[in-house]
Amino acid sequence: MSLLQEKDQKYLKDEFAKTLTRPVKMVVFTQQFECDYCRETRMIAEEIAALSPKITLEVYDFVEKQDLATQYGVTQIPATVVLLGGDKPKDYGIHYYGVPAGYEFTSLIQDILMVGSGETGLSDAAKQWAASLTKPVHLQVFVTPTCPYCPPAVMLAHKLAMESDLIHADMVEAQEFPHLANKYNVMGVPRTVINENFHLEGAVPEAKLLDKIRQAIAN
Repeated sequence: MSLLQEKDQKYLKDEFAKTLTRPVKMVVFTQQFECDYCRETRMIAEEIAALSPKITLEVYDFVEKQDLATQYGVTQIPATVVLLGGDKPKDYGIHYYGVPAGYEFTSLIQDILMVGSGETGLSDAAKQWAASLTKPVHLQVFVTPTCPYCPPAVMLAHKLAMESDLIHADMVEAQEFPHLANKYNVMGVPRTVINENFHLEGAVPEAKLLDKIRQAIAN
């Protein structure tokens, strides 16, 4: 049974045909006996990939392909990586931990469109800042599928990751990874954790996130 309704499939087909000028690859990590939400994560990726010849999908067992998981920086499952495909693949450090369902399905689609078009839509100032970055930045955006304010926070983090090889950005579904939610004291979403020790609440403007990142890497 399809997870996507026929009208949604048609809309996405048209959108992909209109926007994707570059190949996009999704890599999903699951396991032989699929974990909670692993099946749904795989099925969502399969249905999206079937909507455009520009989108390819690779599915791997997290345990059997631990070397590949390490190469992509994947530490838990279910995980989805969105990267540039084709002859010269490019991993931007755009990760989803947990099923990209509910409002986060929108984030996944927007990431595919962003990678496939090659344009983040960030301001020139943000692009210049990202290009000049000299220290690594790890962004973890905690979300829930029912949070309407979470996708903008996820997308801003992923846009920055696409602009700099030093930025790695994860969407983390808080309910699926309670140990991480507890570790980072997530009481509400979205909550963006920066390099472990700094955080922001809510879907903040671009400038505010950049200011917080500057503070994090200065310490």
